[in-house]
Amino acid sequence: MYRLEGDSSPLGDFTTRPRVITISVMAIFIGLAGAYVAFILLRLIGIFTNLFFFQRWGTALVSPAGNTLGLFEILVPVGGALVIGVMARYGSERIRGHGIPEAIEAILINGSRIEPKVAVLKPISSAISIGSGGPFGAEGPIIMTGGAVGSLIAQFFHLTASERKTLLVAGAAAGMSATFAAPVASVLLAVELLLFEWKPRSMIPVALASATAAAARRYILGMGPLFPVPAHNAFIGPEGLAGCVVVGILAGGLSALLTLAVYASEDAFKKLPIHWMWWPAIGGVVIGVGGLICPQALGVGYDTIAAMLQGQMSLHLVVLVLIVKSVIWSVSLGSGTSGGVLAPLLIMGGALGGLEALVLPSEGVGFWVLVSMGAILGGTMRSPFTGVVFMIELTHDVNMLLPLLVAVTLAHGCTVLALRRSILTEKVARRGFHLSREYAVDPLEILFAREVMRPNIVALTPLISADLLSEALRVDPKKGPQRLFPVVDETQKVVGVVTRVDLQRIVDAGPDKCVAQFPDIVRSTPTTAYPDEPLRVVVHRMAHTGLTRFPVVARTPGRELLGLIALDDLLRARSLNLEAERRRERVLRFSFLGRRRNGSE
Repeated sequence: MYRLEGDSSPLGDFTTRPRVITISVMAIFIGLAGAYVAFILLRLIGIFTNLFFFQRWGTALVSPAGNTLGLFEILVPVGGALVIGVMARYGSERIRGHGIPEAIEAILINGSRIEPKVAVLKPISSAISIGSGGPFGAEGPIIMTGGAVGSLIAQFFHLTASERKTLLVAGAAAGMSATFAAPVASVLLAVELLLFEWKPRSMIPVALASATAAAARRYILGMGPLFPVPAHNAFIGPEGLAGCVVVGILAGGLSALLTLAVYASEDAFKKLPIHWMWWPAIGGVVIGVGGLICPQALGVGYDTIAAMLQGQMSLHLVVLVLIVKSVIWSVSLGSGTSGGVLAPLLIMGGALGGLEALVLPSEGVGFWVLVSMGAILGGTMRSPFTGVVFMIELTHDVNMLLPLLVAVTLAHGCTVLALRRSILTEKVARRGFHLSREYAVDPLEILFAREVMRPNIVALTPLISADLLSEALRVDPKKGPQRLFPVVDETQKVVGVVTRVDLQRIVDAGPDKCVAQFPDIVRSTPTTAYPDEPLRVVVHRMAHTGLTRFPVVARTPGRELLGLIALDDLLRARSLNLEAERRRERVLRFSFLGRRRNGSE
C-alpha cells in the first residue's frame, strides 16, 4: 500500500487494505444469489420456448427447430418482440440491448447503481426474446441481471462507488460462471470488460463470487463441461499451427463484418419514421423468415453448438446456420431487442470452423470448430484471454490451449487494427462516452517526487526584511514566477508557507506594513510531500486538499526543506512517458573487423 503523510510504513506492491475482507464476504453471498439468478433465467427461457413453439408447459431448454407451426412460426418472434417493445417503453429502456454494454454504462456513468426494476424486467424480457426464437445467448442478460442483483445488495450498505462496482461485477461474473460452468473465464471477462482495473481489492471478491456460483451450479444445474468433445492431440505440428493462423485471420475478418453489420442495422432502424418500441417487431419478422429457412438458427442454440463440436452437422446445414444466424442476429440485435452475444458468436464461429475443416489439416472431430469459436469470441469481444480460457472450460480439453492461443490472438489483433471499438464498446461510444480498453501501469506510479521536484527555490524566514520580501517576488525569466514560498527556521525545517498572492498584497502595502503583516499571512500547517513518494500519492493529495503546490521535506524529525513540487511538475512527468513512447533510437551499433562504423579505430 502507498504511504500517506504521517505514515512511515514502506511502499508495497498493492493498495489493498483489510476492507477487502468485508467486500469478499458480501461477494460470496452475491455469488450464491447469482447462481440462482442464472437458474431462474434458464428455466424462464425453457418455459417460454415450450409455450411459444410447442404450446406446453415445461422448463427444459429445447430447440425451436422441432416445432410444427409451419408459416405461423413467423408470428412467434414478432409477438415476443412486441411484448419486449412495450416492456422497454413503459418499464425501462435499460432492458434493450446486449446486457454487457448496459453493465459497462452503469459502472462508468451511474456510480454502479442499477434500478431495482431492471433486475426484474431484464430476465423476463430476455427470456421472452430468446423463448420466442430470438437468436441470442443467455449470458448477456444474466450478466446484466447478476450485476443488478450485486448492485442492489451493495446499495443497501454504506459503500463507496468502487466497492459497489466490485459487487456489481461480482454478480455479473457469478451469473456467467453458473450458466457456463466457467468460473475462471468469468473472472477474466470481468477483468477484461467490466472492472477497468487489475487490483486485488476487486479481483479477489469477484473471483470468490465466481467460484461460489460455480460450486452452487453443481447442485442446481449440474456439472460441466457444457460441451464435451473428443480429446485432441497435445501437439498438432507446423501444419496445424499454420492452420490456426488462417483460422485466426478469417475469424478476425468475420468478427469485423459482424460488428459492422449490427451497427449498420441499428443505423437503418434509426432512420425509420416510427417509435423505437416497434423496431423489435420488425426484427421479429426477419427472425421468423430466417427460422423457416433454418430452424437451427433460432433460440439460444446450445444444441447446435454441441452438434457442430461433435461433427454431427452436414455441410449444407453448416452453411445455412452461418448465413441465416448472421443475418437474423445482426438485424434483430440492431432493432434493440433484449439478448446476449456470446452464444450466437460461438455458433457463427463454429460454423466458420466447420467450413475451414474442409481444407485445413485433419486434427480430429470438432478441432477447427472449437478453435474458430474461441477466435470469434476473442476477436469480436476484444477479450482474448477470456476466449482461450472459456473454450477450455466449456470443453475441458486442455490440449487446445496452444491452438486457441494462436488463433484467438490473431483474431484479436485483426479486429483491433480494423475497428476502433468492439461490438460492446461501440454502443457505449454511441451514447457519448469513450472507453479505453488498454490497461497499463500509470507512469505516476513509478516516478517519485524527488525526480520532478524543483530543488532551487526561494525560501523565507520568519524574521525577514522588507527588501528581501520584495526581492522574493522578482521573476526569473528562465523559471517563471514562484507561486508558493516555504517558510523555514534556522535549521531549515519548514514551519509554514506563503502564497505569492498574499506576499504581493503586503509588499504593495509598503515596507513598514509589509514586515508587520508577514507573520499573519504565514500558513503554519502546510501540506507537504516527501521525496520518496510516488507521484500518484502526490496527485491524490492535491485532489483531496485542492492545493496544487507542496513543499518537499525530508522524512526525518527535522523535516528539512528539499524543494517544491507543483502540478506543472506532474505534467512534466507525463511528458517523460510520452517521450519514452515516441522517441526512437538505436542503442547498440555494429562494428566490423575491429572498426567502428564511422571508420575510427
